[in-house]
Amino acid sequence: MTHLLAMVFATALPAWLPALPQEPAPGPTTPSTTAPAYDPLRLPSEARPEPLLLEVVDGNRDRKLPLCVYLPTAAGPAPVILFSHGLGGSCRNNAHMGQHWSARGYVVVAMQHPGSDTSVWREARVGERMQAMQRAASGQNLKLRGEDTGAVLDQLAVWHRTGDHALHGRLDLEHVAMSGHSFGAVTTQLVGGQWVPLFGNRFTDARIDAALALSPSAPRRGEAKVAFEPVKIPWLLMTGTADVSPIGDLDVADRLAVYPALPATIDRYELVLDGADHGAFGDRSARRGEHDSNHPRVMLALSTAFFDANLRGDAAARAWLHGDGPKGLLEAGDRWRFATAAAPEPVLR
Repeated sequence: MTHLLAMVFATALPAWLPALPQEPAPGPTTPSTTAPAYDPLRLPSEARPEPLLLEVVDGNRDRKLPLCVYLPTAAGPAPVILFSHGLGGSCRNNAHMGQHWSARGYVVVAMQHPGSDTSVWREARVGERMQAMQRAASGQNLKLRGEDTGAVLDQLAVWHRTGDHALHGRLDLEHVAMSGHSFGAVTTQLVGGQWVPLFGNRFTDARIDAALALSPSAPRRGEAKVAFEPVKIPWLLMTGTADVSPIGDLDVADRLAVYPALPATIDRYELVLDGADHGAFGDRSARRGEHDSNHPRVMLALSTAFFDANLRGDAAARAWLHGDGPKGLLEAGDRWRFATAAAPEPVLR
């Protein structure tokens, strides 16, 4: 099975970070009791911590999985966000997202998948790299990725209980989200409930509570509604009007076919950014359109609110997500829509 996956050769951290809002000082005689409005871009500091580098050793498969773990500053257990890189990438991809989400209080665990990571193109001759990437976009590597996700969650549970480990007592594994870009989005869909002809629902993981797919794709075989009917958790999809790739031959229509095929029994969200290409949802965009600088802000804001609403049960985040919050960030030409299990008719912004 071949899917489109983006070739990510460099991790370019965006130079921007949203400015910290300045809260008005309370008056000298009347202390302020008004809580600040919900803002998914507000950060407690401007620090960008380096990830903790760990490795999961899966003895059953003789497989080693590098991890980049972004820890929040607060002590105690925090909800977990898993991230799966695109084809040819590594656990260092999408570091700006890992840093932002961890600053918002999440443990972000970025996985690296041998066989579909940087080794694919680094170990190939320059003129043969595209062919190597196309071969790596396989059903076998998708199977390995599904197994990787389960193995990482298993190991995280062990580390959480291990007294001398850096992750001891740091993981709230009752609240876990899965996310990923391109081949990582396919991986997210696989473990997030999608039925796949080769595997059925073998890799659906009940420990995952919400899914974020960056550059999602509908199945190339069979009906999309049949494939997505088993999904039982909230999904957030992000794509763009130029989100295409030469690997897998997927186009924008393939991306947009996912949302309408999701079941009406779940909360589902879709962001379509005007002019955003495939790399815009990874680390680097090949385009330099007038909206490009705003795209990362929109993606961070909506993903953070989505996680806050579904992993923390934050009512303010859900109200922001379903209200005018996203509208204040979108540029002309961008599109945001959602529907919930309680209100299945789509709301367009």
